[in-house]
Amino acid sequence: MSSFSICGKVHRFGENINTDLISPANYIGKGDDIMIAHAMEGADPDFSKKVRPGDIIVAGENFGPGSSRETAPFVIKGSGISCVVAKSFARIFYRNAINIGLPVLILDEVEQIEAGDELAIDPLEGIIRNHTKNEEYRCKPLPRNIHEIVKDGGLIAHLKKQSGK
Repeated sequence: MSSFSICGKVHRFGENINTDLISPANYIGKGDDIMIAHAMEGADPDFSKKVRPGDIIVAGENFGPGSSRETAPFVIKGSGISCVVAKSFARIFYRNAINIGLPVLILDEVEQIEAGDELAIDPLEGIIRNHTKNEEYRCKPLPRNIHEIVKDGGLIAHLKKQSGK
């Protein structure tokens, strides 16, 4: 495994989980803590009570369509989620997630993963191990340059590190 490994319990979501379900608009601008406390509320009202640091979201096709605001990946990361694995992502969500340092991985076999499964992920190698089911899946690995941005905590932190500031 690479030096950047992700381990956690799965929170499972379906298809087309849009940014309004991820980050309800009525909490935007009310402070980071309030926005984070309501992360994923539109898709699972009890999410904030169940999520633990390091947990992983696994979803179906088209995760994150809707608004271009960065609050959607921000509240996911802020809630403690360490990675989002989906069959596909809305392009703007995918890019915003990278920009804030949230790993996002594409996996065709998401239907094999269930809520509560324990995963270990190597994003650089594109390996997902399901310890609960003793299975291994191959996902599209993060390109090395994207991996470095995520590992550094997002695009701004990465640019500051590169510039020495």
